[in-house]
Amino acid sequence: MASWKPLSRHIIRSVRLSQTRLMTTSTPASSFPAWFARGGTSNGLVIHRRDLPPESQWHKILPSAMGSPDPYGRQLNGMGSGISSTSKIVILGPPSREDVDVDFTFVQVGIRDGSLDMAGNCGNMSSLVGPAAWDSGLLSAQAQARTVEHDENGLQWATVRFLNTNTNKVMSSKFRVEGEPLKYTHQGEYVMDGVPGTGSKVIMSFIDPAGAKTGKALPTGNPVDVLQLQDGTKIKASLVDVGNPGVFISTESLGLADHLSLTPAIVESNPELKEKLGEIRRAGASLMGLDPNTESVPKIVLLFPSSGSPDVDIRCLALSMGQAHKAVPLTLALCLGAASQLKGTLASDLIRGQSKETVCIGHPSGKVDIGTVIRDGKIESAQLLRTARILMKGDVYY
Repeated sequence: MASWKPLSRHIIRSVRLSQTRLMTTSTPASSFPAWFARGGTSNGLVIHRRDLPPESQWHKILPSAMGSPDPYGRQLNGMGSGISSTSKIVILGPPSREDVDVDFTFVQVGIRDGSLDMAGNCGNMSSLVGPAAWDSGLLSAQAQARTVEHDENGLQWATVRFLNTNTNKVMSSKFRVEGEPLKYTHQGEYVMDGVPGTGSKVIMSFIDPAGAKTGKALPTGNPVDVLQLQDGTKIKASLVDVGNPGVFISTESLGLADHLSLTPAIVESNPELKEKLGEIRRAGASLMGLDPNTESVPKIVLLFPSSGSPDVDIRCLALSMGQAHKAVPLTLALCLGAASQLKGTLASDLIRGQSKETVCIGHPSGKVDIGTVIRDGKIESAQLLRTARILMKGDVYY
C-alpha cells in the first residue's frame, strides 16, 4: 500500500493545479446589482439606472440576465420562468420632473427572441416601484419625512409619486412602512387573487390615465368599431386607451358560446383561435394608429358576462405577448374598468350601462376591483389595490 502513496499525492496535486488553472484562465462573468421582486401577479428584476450602461446598450445584457433568447421558451439560463408575466424588468432612476419622486421604465423581455419591448407599462410591476424606491434610498430624508402619515390605528403609510417613462403618465402608490429607519413592510392581511397568502396593501392611483399611447381614451372617437379580417369576417371591438391600449371583443362575436369553460389552457391549446385573436389585435392596433407588429400594445381582451356572480360585474380573459394570461394585466384591468363607464362600449353594454365608482372584474385567477373617477366626461384617475414583495437582493450575471 505504501507504494501507492506518492502516486496518490501526485494525482491530488495535478487535480489542484488543474482547478487553479481553470479558475485563473476562465473569462470572468459580468454582473450588475439588482433586486428580484413581485408586484401584483407579476415578478421580475428591479435595477437602478445608474448600474446599467446607456439605454442603447441594454439589449446586450438585459435579455441574457432574464435567460433570453430561449428557443425552448423556459428561460432556464436566467431569472425569467418562461411566461410573459415573469419576464419583466423595472428600471428606477432619479426624477426628471419636480412633481414626482422617481422615474421608472418598464421593460418586457421577449422569452424566445430576447426582444426588449418598452412600448407600454405594466401595472402589476408598477405596484413595487414605490416600495423599491423607498427602500433603496432614491428618496431624500426630507422627501421621506414629507410623505409619511399615520392612520387611525397608528400605522404609518408612505406615498411615492413616480413617472412612467413608457407612457409619460404619473402614478402614486401608498404603502405601509415601519421600523427605524422606516422601511416598507409586506406583511399584512390583504388577500389578492392570484397570489397565495396575505400581504400589506399597496394603494395604486393612476393620474389622468387616458390616452397613454394615443392621446385619447377612445382613439377612433367611437365606443365600438368594426374590424375586418382577411377572410372577410367582421368583428365588433371597443378600442380603448386608458393606462395601456386594449382591443376589447365579445366572446359571442367569435362564436364562443360556452364561455364558462374558456380558460387560458383551452386558449393555448387552440392555435387557430390564437391566430385569429392575433389578427384581430393587429387590425385594432392599425385602427388606433399603433404599430401592429409591436406585440405588447395593444393587448387583446375577451369579454363575457358575469354569469350571475353577485360580486362580479364583468369577466375577461386577456392575451399578453401572444400568451393567454393566467390572471389579467393590471393596466388592462384598469382600461376595462374605465371602458365599462364609457357609454356605448362593449364593456358598458355588458354591465347594462350602470354607472359605478368601483367595478369588479373577474379573471381566470379570481377578481380585481377597479375604481374610476370621471368628471365632466374626463377620466381623472383610476385606483386599485395590489400587494408587493421584495424577494431577493444581490447581483445578476449575464
